[in-house]
Amino acid sequence: MPKAEQTTSPSGASVTARALSVLSAFENSPGALSVSRIAHRAGLPLSTTYRLVHELEEWGGLDKVADGKYQVGMRIWELGQLAGRRLRDRAHPFLQDLFDLTHENVHMAVREGTQTLYTDKIYGSKKVPLISRVGGRLPLHATAVGRVLLVAQPEWFVEAYLERELEAPTAMTVTDPALLRVEIEEVKRTGYSITVEQMRVGQFSLALPVVVEGQTIASVGMVLDKGKITEVKRLMPLLRGTVESIQSTLSGKSIR
Repeated sequence: MPKAEQTTSPSGASVTARALSVLSAFENSPGALSVSRIAHRAGLPLSTTYRLVHELEEWGGLDKVADGKYQVGMRIWELGQLAGRRLRDRAHPFLQDLFDLTHENVHMAVREGTQTLYTDKIYGSKKVPLISRVGGRLPLHATAVGRVLLVAQPEWFVEAYLERELEAPTAMTVTDPALLRVEIEEVKRTGYSITVEQMRVGQFSLALPVVVEGQTIASVGMVLDKGKITEVKRLMPLLRGTVESIQSTLSGKSIR
């Protein structure tokens, strides 16, 4: 990128910052966006957005679709696949084993800021629909994998998180800080998390932390139909075995 593009604009934002704001406009977007929509989401002038979109398209960061709108390009996707590759590549075979044993939706996540970032998932076409997607983000407090990750954070982080205005994806989502504190303490006590209809009505989730050298680096969870909640006792040992296998291979003690 030429030197001139690193300078600061009169508004105080560098071209790099503005280009990143264009890419950020696609976060949580259901599909392709028009340039005017990108400008609105990015908080940029339309003329500036047109120029940045064109440059990003030439680089491969954005792709223009048939209706003239834009979507994130394959080059961004390819770069994204490099992030967390060691964790994903080493864990994926064990996630696949868990899916083969249970035929239930399985996913793995890490914490990114105040959100749950999904790094891998395996699911069947006939199973309950998943809100999570690889590379997608969901609230920490409303997901089983997220609560496991939240519990692993320092007390100051948990307190700051609970002081935020918390999202409520369903009418059942717990957003009251006092109630959430009780549930978080339960996760801390038991070492696992079970959430019921927190992200989607009719579903429940269970999750365990992936701990390497005393640090929770990820969490592995399952999403099932609420009617199968009586199967937790059967599923938990399988989930625990998967996590232990992942922990072993990440610490150099592979059992495969």
